[in-house]
Amino acid sequence: MPADFALALHDLDRALTSIETVLDPAGKRAEIAELEQQVSAPDLWDDQENAQRVTSRLSVLQSEQERLISLRSRLDDLAVLVEMGQEEGDAATMAEAETELTSLRRSIDALEIRTLLSGEYDEREAVVTIRAEAGGVDAADFASMLMRMYLRWAERHHYPTEVYDTSYAEEAGIKSATFAVKAPFAYGTLSVEQGTHRLVRISPFDNQGRRQTSFAGVEVLPVTEEADHIDLPEGDLRIDVFRSSGPGGQSVNTTDSAVRITHLPTGIVVSCQNEKSQLQNKAAALRVLQARLLLKARQDREAELNALKGDGGNSWGSQMRSYVLHPYQMVKDLRTDHEVSNPDGVFDGEIDSFLDTGIRWRRSGELAEA
Repeated sequence: MPADFALALHDLDRALTSIETVLDPAGKRAEIAELEQQVSAPDLWDDQENAQRVTSRLSVLQSEQERLISLRSRLDDLAVLVEMGQEEGDAATMAEAETELTSLRRSIDALEIRTLLSGEYDEREAVVTIRAEAGGVDAADFASMLMRMYLRWAERHHYPTEVYDTSYAEEAGIKSATFAVKAPFAYGTLSVEQGTHRLVRISPFDNQGRRQTSFAGVEVLPVTEEADHIDLPEGDLRIDVFRSSGPGGQSVNTTDSAVRITHLPTGIVVSCQNEKSQLQNKAAALRVLQARLLLKARQDREAELNALKGDGGNSWGSQMRSYVLHPYQMVKDLRTDHEVSNPDGVFDGEIDSFLDTGIRWRRSGELAEA
């Protein structure tokens, strides 16, 4: 076997073995067996919320196990392919092995990122809120660009999403929007996106064609679960209803179906207007409120401002990424220094490299503090 292939296969085997140690396949098999017993129970769906939790967890674990088994099988097959190609002096086989080596390395790297998501809420789905900050109409337009970026990222990965609330700006773009990404580890993955994003471009809204800088804030929250015990007494809530509206003030419907909930003890305000009925909007708003209260409870418990949420303060003090469209083309993460020269691709959802480097950067910081 060529020395370079032997070294590459050794490195991949070591990386995959390390991943297997962290993910504990034996422990996962035991949990899968237990969940399969619960799924087979005839009364499982008497409690739909628990049934969904059980079946979802089972699906995640089975997928994870299949992924590990597949990677180990591919690594073993690649070693055989390289040996065959070398013995027969077959250039086509060696070229096929080179292609598979690249693909396998990418797959193992992606799974390694998954092992770094070990925070308290990292396994959960995510609720993402985007707000226009400094920059007027350009900031509102930038906020809508970021929203599309994350929704396209989710679409590329086949992750379901649900938009809870969109507040449109008067001229263009959005004042704010809140949506859910319904996939395992969505919170752990997207939480590195928290902070202020900065856009530099020639403003399409400036008649003189001047360069403008605008800002938008991104907040990522973990979805609450039954075990979180977030109490919401009715006396702590003020619930207002209003008429949903779309861009330009056009009415989405003719009934007061939109819901705004104020949590009186904390002053937290959430709203939802994208569902068709008032009850659906209320339920969605309560989910967002619970997520915010869950985050606040953790911050209070750990006495660490921004332990998860990040500093959403002024536009200049918490910048985490710059998107430059003029005078050159570049997107750069200000924490990791990772950058690409294809803003169009980034705005179309190609943000995995930023997520991966952000997760590694966060993990290295956690290890340094330990």
